[in-house]
Amino acid sequence: MTPDSLFYRAAIWIVPLIVAIVFHEVAHGRVAKWLGDPTAADLKRLSFNPVRHIDPVGTVILPLSLAVAGAPVFGWAKPVPVDATRLREPRTGMMLVALAGPGMNFLLASVGAVALGLVFGLSDEPAGAVKFAADLLFSFIVVNVFLALFNLLPLPPFDGGHLVEGMLPRPLARQYAKIGRYGFLFLIGLLVVLPMLVPGANIVERIVAPPARVVVGFFLDIARALA
Repeated sequence: MTPDSLFYRAAIWIVPLIVAIVFHEVAHGRVAKWLGDPTAADLKRLSFNPVRHIDPVGTVILPLSLAVAGAPVFGWAKPVPVDATRLREPRTGMMLVALAGPGMNFLLASVGAVALGLVFGLSDEPAGAVKFAADLLFSFIVVNVFLALFNLLPLPPFDGGHLVEGMLPRPLARQYAKIGRYGFLFLIGLLVVLPMLVPGANIVERIVAPPARVVVGFFLDIARALA
């Protein structure tokens, strides 16, 4: 398995993405449970079994296509169900639940940076299994940073949309929340249709990628410092 092979590229990107997405969704559900809503727990969605969270398009087809194309890899899973009415403080509770996912991804990126630092310390010119581990951990950091920042976009159905909704006056928040009903169509329009119709309107490349490069650089600095 060479670094140029499709299997190698898929392995170092898809595996980290699945881990990042599963932990992201479980974090939402666990915080919701702590704040009074056991919906996800009742539906057995607090499991770390990827099968319970994988969305065929968002977790497999799209990320694999991006990996093959050499583009930034990101995706989504089936959202963990949260019933805001069962939270002890619905508005602030939903904001905390929304922050839990990106927060988990930043925590995982930190773990990845420490592990990458240890791998860097094994060899100045990694090869074989050491190189694979280094590439995998680098991808793990990138994927988690991209997933966190992507989900913090202040638009429904992203986590950032829930933060905006929680900060708006209640009448405006109710109107804003209605956009989330068309979340999947909105997502496709934003990520696929809009860049096709308006050249240069690539949300990921123009809005998410610049801060992501800075944050990834920060984690890589940690790894180098530990090497």
